[in-house]
Amino acid sequence: MKRGIWILAIALLAVGLCGGVCLANAQDGGGYRHGGMRLYRQLNLTAAQKQQIKSLAQAQHATTRPLLQQMAANRLAMLQATANGAFSLAQVQSIANQQAPIIAQLAVARESLQNQIYTQVLTPQQQAQFNQIRTNQINRITQHLQALPQSSTETPAP
Repeated sequence: MKRGIWILAIALLAVGLCGGVCLANAQDGGGYRHGGMRLYRQLNLTAAQKQQIKSLAQAQHATTRPLLQQMAANRLAMLQATANGAFSLAQVQSIANQQAPIIAQLAVARESLQNQIYTQVLTPQQQAQFNQIRTNQINRITQHLQALPQSSTETPAP
C-alpha cells in the first residue's frame, strides 16, 4: 500500500511539474507552438485567436509566476535533499507536502485558462473539434488505466 501511495505522489508531482511548464509556455505566448497547449494547433487558430490566447495567458501570469517559482524552489530542495544517494523520509515528505497545494493551484489555473480559451476564443466549430479531441484523450487514458495491474503484486504480461 505504501508503495502505491509513493508512486501516486511521484506521478502527481510529475504531472504538476509538466503542467507548470506547459502553463509557463502558454504564458509566454508560445505554449501552443512549443507543446504546452499542443491541441490548439489542431484547431487552425487565426492570428487574432492566437493573440487572444496570449493575452489571456499573460493576464494569468501574475498569479502563476509565484507558484512556478515555488515549484522550482521545491524541486531544487528535493534534488539537494536526495543528492549523492541521500534520503530522509521526513525531509522528502516535507518537501512533497509543500508541493501538493502548489500542484493543485497550478492545475486549477491551467484549467481556468483552458476554460477561458474555450468560452472566449474558440468558435462553435472549434469547440466541437476541441470536444472530440478531449473525448479521444479521455478514451486513451481510460484504456491505459484499465490496462494497468490492479494490485502491486501483479506484473504486466510481457
